[in-house]
Amino acid sequence: MGVEVLSVSTDSRFSHKIWQSEELSKMTPGGVPYPMLSDAGGAIGKVYGVYDEAAGVDFGGRFLIDPDGVIQAMEILTPPVGRHVAELIRQIKAFQHVRATREATPSGWKPGKPTLKPSPDLLGMVWQCWKPEMADD
Repeated sequence: MGVEVLSVSTDSRFSHKIWQSEELSKMTPGGVPYPMLSDAGGAIGKVYGVYDEAAGVDFGGRFLIDPDGVIQAMEILTPPVGRHVAELIRQIKAFQHVRATREATPSGWKPGKPTLKPSPDLLGMVWQCWKPEMADD
């Protein structure tokens, strides 16, 4: 998809190595195929607003950062709630489409579904060209 994935946590690189070999490799053949970075002091987590100072850990979060270094989307979840990979992939495709075409992708948009072409003529008229069921498939 032309993206770079990085995993960052406050765990040490040694913990990552054990987690990769003892857990992740059993869930995903070969383990996760992207770098796992150690943020032992929480410096990265602090910058992104996910570091829990009292617990000394980063909350689960994901950040979609465009090629210009601008955060386009973020999601921060507390530990008991997992993330939804299919939604992440959908959002990546939507952001890539928007960047390539300057069109807008309405809620729930998926590749191949209708988009909106922003213009003054669209104001007050979105209801005429967008139906929520168009995204459901």
